[in-house]
Amino acid sequence: MMRRIAVLDAPTNLGLRPPTPTSVPGCAKAPGALRDHDLLARLRARDAGCVTPARYDPGDWRPGDGVCHAREIADYSLALAERIGSIIDRGEFPVVLGGDCSVLLGSALAMHRLGEAVGGRIGLVFVDGHSDFRHPGNASYVGAAAGEDLALVTGRGQADLAALEGRRPYFRDIDVVVLGIRAQDEYRLDLQAAGITTRPVPALRAEGAARTAQWAHEQLADCAGYWVHIDVDVLDPAVMPAVDAPDPGGIAFAELEILLAGLVDTPHCLGVELTVFDPDYDPDGSYAAEIVNTVVAGLAPVTAPEAVPPRLLSARPTPSPRRGNGRGASATERLDRAERPNRAERLDGLVRLDGLDGAERVAGLDFPADIDAADIDPADVGPAGLGSADVGSADVGPAGVGSPVSAVPYDIPAEGESPGAGGRAHSEPSGVAASVAPLVEREPVGPPASAGPGLLRRTAPSSQNPPERHEADTA
Repeated sequence: MMRRIAVLDAPTNLGLRPPTPTSVPGCAKAPGALRDHDLLARLRARDAGCVTPARYDPGDWRPGDGVCHAREIADYSLALAERIGSIIDRGEFPVVLGGDCSVLLGSALAMHRLGEAVGGRIGLVFVDGHSDFRHPGNASYVGAAAGEDLALVTGRGQADLAALEGRRPYFRDIDVVVLGIRAQDEYRLDLQAAGITTRPVPALRAEGAARTAQWAHEQLADCAGYWVHIDVDVLDPAVMPAVDAPDPGGIAFAELEILLAGLVDTPHCLGVELTVFDPDYDPDGSYAAEIVNTVVAGLAPVTAPEAVPPRLLSARPTPSPRRGNGRGASATERLDRAERPNRAERLDGLVRLDGLDGAERVAGLDFPADIDAADIDPADVGPAGLGSADVGSADVGPAGVGSPVSAVPYDIPAEGESPGAGGRAHSEPSGVAASVAPLVEREPVGPPASAGPGLLRRTAPSSQNPPERHEADTA
């Protein structure tokens, strides 16, 4: 059965600094601009509405006051997380239209809630032209959450944003894969020190978008599922200048399409968000049209009819550690763990499709001196499966990969940090995360020899001993 897409608007600009003293960031107009090009009709998606943000008003904020609009961003993140969770509970695939990159806080909170409900960890594929890893531990001050979102969702920074509902971090460092940052990103060494896996543009291009998507799957093999963040400034300014901080050295639309298709071509991908497109720099709508074309093609695997619904399995007792650019457990180890008794239930709507048809041509960019355009073989950017021949059809980890994804880079000046405000109580799981089906025999959920990140794994609900929370400040 095909999985239905639900498009949710998140038109917030609260995480950006004003472009001029008398104006506000234009990325709040992005959802409307993309809808104007028939995005929903072309995706055959359900309109999931809009989460309306608070007014953009820095007021008397000054450097040293912490993240600007922190209270408004916190409230918005809670509301956005609730809406994303309700979409997933319906068995749908959420596509969140930002807005600036601070929307990641709401998505991250929703993923942490889901991970707790199913008894597993949810990972993050962060496709962005910038690392957005500024925090009080590596900068003199902070201020714009859209330039600090990856740091915040990994637990770094003030608690009123990094520890909503007492959850911290939303994503563990070892469960994050960063794709598309520039080779000389300001915080690349901090990412490396944290053990966050990265593949900058030169490596992404050398390996190819399809193989990069497959590689990202492998890095998150121990996660129950993952969320995809795409900042359109991952694209080169030659093809996408309509962002707040364009940075040369990005990827092409064709590469992003292939990357995106590869990342979503698995039931383990739980949703996608798109951020930082600014229609104020796109007066004729041509860049919005290009984005829509890329998103529609990249999301084609989600709604393909040739799919086998996965099963939710019980959590693995002990996840395999992954450091730096290392890989998770081997296919044999994952199979051994899968042989243990488990509880399972069907999650309607999550699907898998084998690849995309045809090859994509990469054009329109000036490649770095050490990268030849000829190195990007059209055969390399087609679909690719995630399996290996040594994993039989009894393996429970279906996943295929074969398309590109892009993220948007932007530079936002940092500002001072304010002390955190307390967290809120955890909400009770509902819908697909509310119950556990009876014990059933494992069945293959993808083609033979298909292996990928672990399926969503659920533990039996309990009224005692809630899961341990990680609340230590890592900043």
